[in-house]
Amino acid sequence: MKIHEYQAKQLLKRYGVTVSDGYEASTVDEAVAGFQKLGAPLGVVKAQIHAGGRGKAGGVKLVKSADEAREAAQWMLGRKLVTHQTGPDGQEVRKLWIERGSDIAKEYYLGIAIDRETKRPTVMMSSEGGVEIEEVAAKHPEKIVKVAFSPSKGLLPADVVKLCRGVKLAPGLEPQAARFLPALAKLFVELDCSIAEVNPLIVTKDNRLLALDCKINFDGNALFRHADLLPLRDLNEEDPKEIEASKFDLSYIALDGNIGCMVNGAGLAMATMDVIKLYGAEPANFLDVGGGATAEKVTAAFRILLSDPKTKGILINIFGGIMKCDVIATGVIEAVKQVKLNVPLVVRLEGTNVELGKKLLVESKLPIIPADNLDDAAQKICKAVGAGR
Repeated sequence: MKIHEYQAKQLLKRYGVTVSDGYEASTVDEAVAGFQKLGAPLGVVKAQIHAGGRGKAGGVKLVKSADEAREAAQWMLGRKLVTHQTGPDGQEVRKLWIERGSDIAKEYYLGIAIDRETKRPTVMMSSEGGVEIEEVAAKHPEKIVKVAFSPSKGLLPADVVKLCRGVKLAPGLEPQAARFLPALAKLFVELDCSIAEVNPLIVTKDNRLLALDCKINFDGNALFRHADLLPLRDLNEEDPKEIEASKFDLSYIALDGNIGCMVNGAGLAMATMDVIKLYGAEPANFLDVGGGATAEKVTAAFRILLSDPKTKGILINIFGGIMKCDVIATGVIEAVKQVKLNVPLVVRLEGTNVELGKKLLVESKLPIIPADNLDDAAQKICKAVGAGR
């Protein structure tokens, strides 16, 4: 689950991480009032959307007066910002964050994520602040310092020293870092974050460490432990298909292709998408119905796939282990009967009760194209939509 910058900063402040003063605003008048309450000669009006690249799209503006704050708010609110992360349709701005301007002396990058190799949360810090960490990793990997830490022990003083000296933070700032960095690590662990990123982490000209921008995402599988975080979810920022999928405990991620995929298991889903691309087409989504899906869930998944206007064909690839092939077949048959199927449908079943599942599909007399294996399925759906080789 993603949250907005202003929400993330409120959480950082709760944990003792220093952030700029600011006020949220949903209207132009609230934005003006927020600037006036800051009582500062310089303010920053920031569009709140779940995407990076806001500044380049005009979603971050410096203002020096109430009139300038009003003008910036009028320009942003209701506008669809298009960034490298929103896609061409953009994302509508419904909320603003009005923040005190900062006198910046130096920018750093600071982030925490789970390292799959060490199986521990890992702090990453770089002297190249304000730049996407992927770009730094590609061009200047030597400028990234990493420290894995124990969730139970937290970030230790020796870890802080290694990070600070690795990015050449001024020695006089280490006492502040000794509070700042462990506080962020504690937030990451206690709130079950998947990422906690401060970019840039700045040093002001009066020698203060400050989180100028931040991004916090939570592990959706752990949200049952954090009922207080659920109200922070902004459904306006999410794909309606992903919201609908979550109601049925389905894992759905929209992609840019035109072949809808229904698969059980994340690994099988990735393999399915890879083979579709191998044969020259592009997947329209990642949809995992899970290991214990019912006919009801399969029907819901089918409806979600067909609701995407980009979908020109559907590939169902199921390995029946916990989930039996006849249950999947029943769900597919019911779904096809209930919806208007106007795109080709290829089904590949394998595993428990596979012969019974295939028999049900054949006897249904529905326009379903059977496949014997994954290669066969991918080639058939690519041919059916006129794509690939």
